[in-house]
Amino acid sequence: MTMIVNCVAYRDGKRLGDVTIDDISEVIKQPRTFVWLGLHEQDPQILLRIQAEFGLHDLAIEDARNAHQRPKIEVYGESLFIVVKTAQLQDEEVIYGETHFFVGPQFLVSVRHGCSQGYVHVRDRCEQKADMLARGPGYALYALMDFIVDNYQPIMERFEKEFDGLESDIFKGRFDQLAIERLYDLKIKLLELRNAAAPVEDICQQLMRFHPEIIPKELRAYFRDIHDHTARLVATIDNLREMLTTAIQVNLSLVTVRQNEVVKRLAGWGAILAVPTVVFSLYGMNFRTMPELDLRFGYPAVLAATVLGCAGLYRKLKRSGWL
Repeated sequence: MTMIVNCVAYRDGKRLGDVTIDDISEVIKQPRTFVWLGLHEQDPQILLRIQAEFGLHDLAIEDARNAHQRPKIEVYGESLFIVVKTAQLQDEEVIYGETHFFVGPQFLVSVRHGCSQGYVHVRDRCEQKADMLARGPGYALYALMDFIVDNYQPIMERFEKEFDGLESDIFKGRFDQLAIERLYDLKIKLLELRNAAAPVEDICQQLMRFHPEIIPKELRAYFRDIHDHTARLVATIDNLREMLTTAIQVNLSLVTVRQNEVVKRLAGWGAILAVPTVVFSLYGMNFRTMPELDLRFGYPAVLAATVLGCAGLYRKLKRSGWL
């Protein structure tokens, strides 16, 4: 079910009052006036009425009707269609949604899809800055995008905390399948967050460079600030993903080194045991003419030589670090 959150007209940054959808086309004809319309989810009938009032392009309406769009910015005549991914934590899980924006010189329409926080308090904050809101819908667009990007940061902090908790398991020197699975799962989550945040950089650049009628010169610094926040977030994500890859490799390397140490010890003891094995196997051949059989101390001498041989080999292997 479609929910029209609010539809308000502003002139010179001051709130004029609520506007019905049927009156929008007349209101936006007035000078220094723009309409800010907020929707939650989509309704084909409402979207068609909005299209008629704002003169929106068919392709933009088709994209807004279908969620699961990639983050992007599209130009349709004098209006823009922007898609931004939203993210928030719910019960320690990251839930993604979308917000679609229709932006023109006299209007801003936001359509929230899926899990997303409301923008009522963003509107309230903008209305307290009438001098900035007087610059048109560009400032309202900045406030909404800034709010979305700011919500990425708590998620990133949670991912960093989760990685810190996994580090202790990684350097134990033993293979822990559960820890590896958790690291891989965290890497996938970081990729999802990066795919949501990275396109915002390009969106901000295009808004600043190519659309002065919507983003005047005075507002470019604000979108540059969003761009910087997003760039830092993406850099942090890339660094953490690199650390995750390194952590997995280090864990596997430590396991391999430990296995090699075990193999070395087994090989050393095998070499020591080979001495009595060779000696006693000779006596198992049952020759009648073995010279030491006639000696009174032949058997003790063979045992003593075997023990000395094993002791000497043990000492040598111990010094070389095999035992």
